[in-house]
Amino acid sequence: MSRMLILQLERFGRLSSEEKLALTGAASRPRYLGRRLELPREEGRRDLTNVLLAGFACRYAVLPSGRRQILAYLLPGDFFDRLATDLFFSDHSIGTLSAVNVGSYAREELVCLGRRFPRIARAFELTGAVEQATLRQWLLSVGHRHALERTAHLLCELFTRLFSLGLVHDGVCEIPMRQTDVADALAISPVHLNRVLMEIRRRKLATFVDHQLLMEDFRALQLLCGFEPQYLFGGSLPPDHLPISVADDRDIQRPVESSGPITSPAELSRR
Repeated sequence: MSRMLILQLERFGRLSSEEKLALTGAASRPRYLGRRLELPREEGRRDLTNVLLAGFACRYAVLPSGRRQILAYLLPGDFFDRLATDLFFSDHSIGTLSAVNVGSYAREELVCLGRRFPRIARAFELTGAVEQATLRQWLLSVGHRHALERTAHLLCELFTRLFSLGLVHDGVCEIPMRQTDVADALAISPVHLNRVLMEIRRRKLATFVDHQLLMEDFRALQLLCGFEPQYLFGGSLPPDHLPISVADDRDIQRPVESSGPITSPAELSRR
């Protein structure tokens, strides 16, 4: 089984060598898909579950007008149909943001692994709980966080998820997304997002350009948006090796609300 899946499961506690060996020995049918493709619905089978082995994908829905809302990002090691009832709901689609490798595993084999190893079973359940917790954070962002907070929170989330997978090097991680892929997750226009990213870069907090995220001051970015990482780790504190901390609400300096339109990067600091 994918090393990335093992790293995803270890967010909730270290696995033993025996548990890792059992996961590695699970048989899979790998598939390769190019970038910007929708996962074919006819390939969904209730006896199989699929894991993203490499690359980035997303869940999304499209309005009749053609406007897209990205509902979740799928990173290496993520299940995208963990339960039999999750198979290609008609209310959303799954598409690739980059070229991806997908592994299909027999559901019964994973169930047997969970019966043999309770920590694996618990980790499987927590992956679903984290997915739901992440969705609630995204709803909170769209409903109540302003554009600057919203963008900062998403950058903190992506950086934390990629760091836990060992995909951050010297403060830099590859994010093979266009700005429209980020804007569609934040429910703002690409032009608005560009101005927000310019403001974040001006403050020397982070830079997102050419599919790379450079994290310059994670703590300051975290305080800006009130990012609390526990929801990504099943409600537990993140491991000590991650460069993140639990923010003190007294330290969080939130942007001042502004009801007028944003016309310059400087005004973003008031949103």
